[in-house]
Amino acid sequence: MLKIRLSRVGRKHVAKYRVVLTDHRQSAKHGFMKILGSYDPHTKTLDMDMAEAQGYINNGAQYSDTLARIISKK
Repeated sequence: MLKIRLSRVGRKHVAKYRVVLTDHRQSAKHGFMKILGSYDPHTKTLDMDMAEAQGYINNGAQYSDTLARIISKK
């Protein structure tokens, strides 16, 4: 099953996240198939290609719990 989830990047105390498409058994950091966007938790900005993500959702992918919560707040 494919998941759309967050992968942490950035240095210590300055977290940034990539929104990635990955198999649910793979690491989000190294085993992703595609980068769909980014999320900055300090400014709460989500920059994501929603049309492309929706295409994957229609084909059976799922959002992670954390990413679903972030999207629902927007």
